[in-house]
Amino acid sequence: MLALTPLIFSLSLVGQTSPAPAQKAKVKPVATASAPAAMKLSLLRTHKIGAEGGWDYVSMDAEAGRIYVPRSTRVMVLDLDGKVKGEIPNTPGVHGVAIAKDLDRGFTSNGRANSVTVFKLSTLEIIKEVKTTGENPDAILYDAATRQVFSFNGRGKNATVFNAESLEVTGTIPMGGKPEFSACDGKGMVFVNVEDTHELLAIDARTRTVKSRWSLKPLEEPTGLAMDVAHHRLFAVGGNKLMAVVDASNGKILATLPIGEGCDGVAFDPGTGLAYASNGEGSLTVVRGDAKNHFTVVGTVPTRKSARTLVVDEKTHLIYLPAAEFGPAPEAKAGERSRPPMLPNSFQLLVVGEAH
Repeated sequence: MLALTPLIFSLSLVGQTSPAPAQKAKVKPVATASAPAAMKLSLLRTHKIGAEGGWDYVSMDAEAGRIYVPRSTRVMVLDLDGKVKGEIPNTPGVHGVAIAKDLDRGFTSNGRANSVTVFKLSTLEIIKEVKTTGENPDAILYDAATRQVFSFNGRGKNATVFNAESLEVTGTIPMGGKPEFSACDGKGMVFVNVEDTHELLAIDARTRTVKSRWSLKPLEEPTGLAMDVAHHRLFAVGGNKLMAVVDASNGKILATLPIGEGCDGVAFDPGTGLAYASNGEGSLTVVRGDAKNHFTVVGTVPTRKSARTLVVDEKTHLIYLPAAEFGPAPEAKAGERSRPPMLPNSFQLLVVGEAH
């Protein structure tokens, strides 16, 4: 464990009420009695994990104190101190993990196997492998309101839906493009970014149909998505260094804000009212909204280059970001893109939080 002391910034927190009409003008932050007047965020710790394999979306079971990290061919299960507690094997090309606490089940999206591995959260025992109805399952989501799992299939340009209890496939939803990350409101509505059409889709989970398609422009190539359920707001991040804040009831863009380069993830913490964008360039953008739907970038935390996805512990308000060290990119062949190799055993888990 390595303690780091980078630049620290303070940010005021404000109370929030129901969404109001969009306004672009900024307002002065106002602290409330229910929230601390200021937070100081910094990169607190770096857990050295090591082992081989890339990574994608990380997930958290805050109640159990576990973090699920996809690592190319398996899922590493870590505790909050970065210690390996177990592994879910045989998940080729795994992208993400969905957690169903009410069923004691987890679900992995296996991109190269075109399947979902179902496992028991309490023991990590594998229950079944479910075949998807489209190629390259990427983001995966459990909707507790309908007890259904949604596998968003990148190359298949569709979503596979199956019953989380019986594990029977119940439908396929065309996306009209390449789906990326998703979120749900806990009442039966599911939202997903479509990267190549620059859209956000609203899906009725009960009828398994697309209810609305909303343009996210000027945001391009949207990837990460998070939701403020209490205020019905969505936070989408994309490839052109922008975050869009969207009214989840009608698709109206409430604000667009600048973020860093290489962002692939965004998270919202209802306890602090802050949204975080993880930028692969090596920074974390922090956004705050107020009761009048004004949104402001309130600071940037230095992280590590490659830290492009994240997860927030809503109990402790700590942010966890996977990262690694990379060597120089080899010379690219004609018409191909060259990627730098990850250095052996350099994989790490960063912890950002309030400095005391």
